[in-house]
Formats: sequence, structure tokens, C-alpha cells
Amino acid sequence: MVQSKTELFDRELTEQAAFFKALAHPARLRILQYLSETDTCITGDISDEIPLGRTTVNQHIKELKDAGLIQGHIEGVKTKYCLNPEKIELLKNLTRKFANGLNCSSNTCS
Repeated sequence: MVQSKTELFDRELTEQAAFFKALAHPARLRILQYLSETDTCITGDISDEIPLGRTTVNQHIKELKDAGLIQGHIEGVKTKYCLNPEKIELLKNLTRKFANGLNCSSNTCS
């Protein structure tokens, strides 16, 4: 059986990479900030808050949903979006753990 390249790495690195990929665009970071700032579920068009077209914003929302960082559910004709608290905490912990594991104090490259 042939392994995919991501299967060559441990589960934690693969999970970190998926989150980092989801965060790899300023629009997605802004969407997360906006949802955090509002501190509630948003019903309506988030593209009013992001300087991009509705279709583009929706594609970024899909990436964030696929990563589990935001949740959305349909209520009538509108979709409500909010942060997924469990995944946001996991993201914080994985990011902290990854960054803390990067030790450059003994780096002698000059």
C-alpha cells in the first residue's frame, strides 16, 4: 500500500499543518477576528465586513469550516456563523506547543 506524503508524519504535525493551512490567508484571519470581536453567532453576510466579494468570502468561510474553526448552521434562509470553541482551544494549544518546541537559542548559523 502506498502512503500519502502526509501519512509519513505523526498525527499531531498533520493536525497542526491543517490548522496552519486554514490560517494561511489574511481574509481567513480577519473572519476569525471578526467572529471573535462580535462574541456572538453572526446571521447574515460576513462579506460586508471583509474587503472581498461575497463568493470569495464564502470560499474562505468554507476553508475555516472544513478545518473546524468555525461552525455554521442554517436558520431559515440565513446561515449563522460562530467560532467553534473546542477547535479554537485546540488551535491555541497546538500552536503554543509547536512554537515552544522551536528552540533557536543554540543556533550558531551566521
